[in-house]
Amino acid sequence: MNIIEKIIANHSKNKHVKPGDIADITIDARVARDFGGPNVIKNIEEHGLSIDDVSKTFFTFDTNPTGSDQKYAINQQIIRLFARKHGIKVFDIDNGIGTHTLFANGLAWPGSTTVTTDSHANILGAIGAFGQGMGDKDIAAVFHRGKTWFKVPKSVKLNFTGELPTNVEAKDFVLNLLNKFGANTLLGYSVELYGDVIDNLSLDQRITIASMGTEMGVIILLFPPNDAVMKYCEERTGRILDKIEADADAIYDQEHTIDVSTFVPMVSRPGKPHDAVNIDMERKVKIDSAFVGSCTNGRMEDMEAVARILKGRKVAPGVVLKIVPSTDEIWQQCLDDGLVRIFKDAGALLSNAGCAGCAAGQVGQNGPGEVTISTGNRNFPGKQGKGEVYLASPASVAASAVAGYITTEDDIPETPANFDFALRADEMKLAVSQHEKSHETKPLTIKGRVWVIPQDDIDTDMIFHNRYLQITDPNEMGQYIFDNLKGYEDFAKKCQQGDIVIVGKNFGSGSSRQQAVDGFTTLGVQAILAESYGAIYERNAINAAFPILTYNDLALAEVEHGDEIELNFETGELKNLSKNKFTQIEPFSEVQLEIYQNGGLF
Repeated sequence: MNIIEKIIANHSKNKHVKPGDIADITIDARVARDFGGPNVIKNIEEHGLSIDDVSKTFFTFDTNPTGSDQKYAINQQIIRLFARKHGIKVFDIDNGIGTHTLFANGLAWPGSTTVTTDSHANILGAIGAFGQGMGDKDIAAVFHRGKTWFKVPKSVKLNFTGELPTNVEAKDFVLNLLNKFGANTLLGYSVELYGDVIDNLSLDQRITIASMGTEMGVIILLFPPNDAVMKYCEERTGRILDKIEADADAIYDQEHTIDVSTFVPMVSRPGKPHDAVNIDMERKVKIDSAFVGSCTNGRMEDMEAVARILKGRKVAPGVVLKIVPSTDEIWQQCLDDGLVRIFKDAGALLSNAGCAGCAAGQVGQNGPGEVTISTGNRNFPGKQGKGEVYLASPASVAASAVAGYITTEDDIPETPANFDFALRADEMKLAVSQHEKSHETKPLTIKGRVWVIPQDDIDTDMIFHNRYLQITDPNEMGQYIFDNLKGYEDFAKKCQQGDIVIVGKNFGSGSSRQQAVDGFTTLGVQAILAESYGAIYERNAINAAFPILTYNDLALAEVEHGDEIELNFETGELKNLSKNKFTQIEPFSEVQLEIYQNGGLF
């Protein structure tokens, strides 16, 4: 048998397995992340499942290890409460990437099995272990049974010959493989790597290569563990381990020989990790930002490569460089070895350990039109933000950050590239003319159905909660209005075009967020009446030409929820059309009327 077959057989009742067999295998480490973890819990609780062995069951928080996103903060707390209840170990936000945690803490070792909600669990192939990403239902079942079914895959053997060029790093190595095999040539295969160049790879290099097996479409990239890897794993597990090796007569579906002396520094062009090309083809492409980290390149050797290039240099003007170690242990070593000082002196941003640019991205996401060079493993559209992402080695990313454009360590210019913001006079005039608008005369009298919300101190978090602050399109804001105001969570669904809202004192206190104004416009609310407003909210509304008015007493008009009223902004006259009652409120001030008629401050 080959390595994957031996691991599966050793963890099942079968002494021998072959491709196509389905085996029920025992899982040594059963893991869920903050990404997917709550759904695992939901499946367990809905089906009344017990936990097979809490000593082998873990949660890892790595997709948003700052809890800066409200959804992730909620997910993490759901997991903490469940873990406390069942006595399950949580590697919390101060820990780092979960897959790295497993071998760093001796929870995975050569020949062991792991499943997790992380699609890059096959990174464990770096130590000769079986790791698989699985869905929420699968992981819940493994938490309960301690086992799962798995179909034995076909295997491919890659034999590497030649000497690796000195300027080719581990990331370049795997990008050269992506260039050769693409995303589906080896789809569904377990791939084993052999040759002197493989034997001499460090653990950090193996991790980088193994972590991109998912992007190649393989089940796993398996490295036969060398003596250094065995020593590391024995230190971390605290016990003597058996080395996992393929039999001399192991059977492979395919076998390829690859000469690594032909490998060159590479980049993956935006959108597809497998669109990997010689970096010379994209050299001098101007960048806005650079990122070093992720499960692919957040190791100590990666940090040292970046420090080597940044020492005595500065990040190019207008370029942001973000560095995120994969684990807190590596972060601490960066501090102890003086790398943190080098990073900061160069102008880089250093974050706590975690996944960073991938998934939720506590740091490292980019914006529309932004060009980023990244050490991540994926550059699918939207994966690391809304901009364009090139993938490259840590050395190439650091060199590019200093140069201001895509380059390599041996081609860093004395003077970095800068951004040219100069506009010719005629271009500036054209830009101004394109923004000039003519405004229609806006109505001074409106009619509408009334919402009466008899509450004071409705703050902006009640109006538009901070968990939605990433929304910048006004058309998307209305659906969230009042969903954090108790009793009115369904306001947005029940509100009708032309409605008018009446509230109490101090409406819109709290944050300065404009969304708490613009969301009402999106819903079609015509105006808000309040006894008083938060100072910032009042200015925001007036400057946005959204009608807000102040009243002292509405008793004479006998306004009730659902009545139809008529308002005159210029005179302040309020008519209750449903009851034929009248009262007077504060009309628009002169400046409010001018801004309203202008369609806003601009």
